[in-house]
Amino acid sequence: MRRILSILVVLSVLLLAGCATKTRSDALTTTLKAYGSTLRWGDFRSAAQFIDPAVRTAHPLTPLQLARYQQVRVSEYDDGAGPVPSGDFDVQQTVLINLVNIHTQSERSVVDHQRWHYDEKAKHWWLTSGLPDITQD
Repeated sequence: MRRILSILVVLSVLLLAGCATKTRSDALTTTLKAYGSTLRWGDFRSAAQFIDPAVRTAHPLTPLQLARYQQVRVSEYDDGAGPVPSGDFDVQQTVLINLVNIHTQSERSVVDHQRWHYDEKAKHWWLTSGLPDITQD
């Protein structure tokens, strides 16, 4: 009887751990889709809300950065193979973003190396790498 009880306890713990991982995975999928959609629409100010609050406070967007983001339109956002785990609560994702300068109509591409971290307390994924660097050549 003890053996059956022990097995049930172990299975219950494994099941609960699996549920937590599934919930975290679903939250990541939802967050990445929302972030990608926000960038596709060119709403960089709203995209900044995906940045970890501590990072956002330490490195606030400057008026110059906001002005640069307003000068471009996103013509493509390709997340390739999607996120790659880099720890229990961290993932990395490399995204190719095509931008069109609204003044010159010239198009160029930038590569955005995103790092995301899961905050267990808030049950939320946060972008820790900041918004894409659109000044890269």
